[in-house]
Amino acid sequence: MREQVFWGWGEPGAGPLLQAHADEFLRDLGLPGGIVEVPVALADVRLRAPELPAAARAALEAAVGAGHVLDDAETRVLRCRGKSYLDLLAQRAGDCEAAPDAVVRPADHDQVAAVLRICAEHGVAVVPFGGGTSVVGGLEAPREGFAGVVSLDLGRMDRLESVDERSLTAVFAPGIRLPEAERALGEHGLRLAHAPQSFEWATVGGCVATRSAGQSSTGHGRIDENVVALRCATPAGELATLGAPGTAAGPSLRELVVGSEGALGVITRVALRVRPVAERSRHEGWFARSFADGADALRRLEQEGLAPDVARLSDETETRVGIALAGPGGAGRRAGMAATRALGYGEGCLLVLGWEGDERAIGARRRPAAALLRKAGLLYAGKGPGEGWERQRFAGPYLRDDLLDRGALVETLETATSWTGLEPLRDAVARALTGALGQAVVGCHVSHLYPTGASLYFTVLAARDHDDPAGQWERAKRAAGEAITAAGATITHHHAVGRDHMPWLEAEHGPLGLELLRAAKQRCDPAGVMNPGVLVGR
Repeated sequence: MREQVFWGWGEPGAGPLLQAHADEFLRDLGLPGGIVEVPVALADVRLRAPELPAAARAALEAAVGAGHVLDDAETRVLRCRGKSYLDLLAQRAGDCEAAPDAVVRPADHDQVAAVLRICAEHGVAVVPFGGGTSVVGGLEAPREGFAGVVSLDLGRMDRLESVDERSLTAVFAPGIRLPEAERALGEHGLRLAHAPQSFEWATVGGCVATRSAGQSSTGHGRIDENVVALRCATPAGELATLGAPGTAAGPSLRELVVGSEGALGVITRVALRVRPVAERSRHEGWFARSFADGADALRRLEQEGLAPDVARLSDETETRVGIALAGPGGAGRRAGMAATRALGYGEGCLLVLGWEGDERAIGARRRPAAALLRKAGLLYAGKGPGEGWERQRFAGPYLRDDLLDRGALVETLETATSWTGLEPLRDAVARALTGALGQAVVGCHVSHLYPTGASLYFTVLAARDHDDPAGQWERAKRAAGEAITAAGATITHHHAVGRDHMPWLEAEHGPLGLELLRAAKQRCDPAGVMNPGVLVGR
């Protein structure tokens, strides 16, 4: 089974690295421009001895088989945390004291249900684990008040269970990773078309549990828009929904489970809408004179029914940084930016658009969209920028590891708001981050469009405070969260709540809303063992 490195992203040696010319840009930011640290070796991590009670372990082994209750160091460390900046700081320093006492690998719904009953009986916390890609503290359970902590690894539940080609639906076990799901569907001429940046490692169940949004969600919808039905094991019993295309039978219990982040139970089966494999795709670039011009053009595309499947507008800063850190082909992109300045577009904002389908359908959709963009004053930049983005669309997490080696603070956060509030929110969050960090680069892009508004995704880059690196980011994150809340925007558009966003959840849902969520957790998980601390706290 493929395993990620415990201190970063992907497999050892996989993924792109920063090019040599990036060092000059990093030095301007106050970084040395070269490698300044190396993550500790696995043999040197700090790891407590397993503390799972003997009776609980015996019961778990009886439920799933002794060979699927693991407590070796490497297995535990690989499931210690997710992939946020704070997670990686701790992992790279060898702080793995939070690792679970054991990793339990059930094979089906009944085994999951048995594991949950055992853990509830013995007071053992359960952290569901799919691809390990959480960036909001979703995988580190507190130990206080529990007899132990287990990671419930769903990797054995990795199947495409059935396909209904007539209804365009497919049923998956939760542990199947997105690339494998696409390959299995491809044998039927179908695809899921859900591609978050974590695509290489994310699982179907994890995407549903966190309300994931893919890079083509403007055209294909977020994962929650494509959930048809699901089955969820909870310590109190099974929660399942029908696969009817629509219903008026009260509030949607499906929506209660989607986005529940393992706080209520474990998704063990999910039916999703699928679509035929696209004959071809077209990705291209446009330049807007300003972020405001580009955002307004996207608003019009969406509201007039002309939006493409992929729509990604980088602001001036993100456009500049992307070109400065670009790998092969970066020289051509830098020359292209010089040309846009000569045409009166200043620093410019890069807009990447993508369409999928057969050639006739793409042309029919693209022509009116291109006409609108030209009328709005945008400059067509050819296919190069779009195709370059498509090639590098999953590169960000690998480059982050390289930046961490160079002593950088690098992290992301996201939100969404109305079209009217989009620019003020972008400015407010950028001010909050630079105010907290001092010298920093804060880039932003729009990547998910709705008739009423859009998402904003921020990338932050600064020199790391080596005396208090965690506190440095915690202060910046708190400032950004307060700015988002003050603007009436959502604290998370697609990264989920986890533990990191808990402080702002009441501002979003109100006291009564949180009480309702806590009541649902109490009914489904009376012992409070399911992923304690996420979503509703403890």
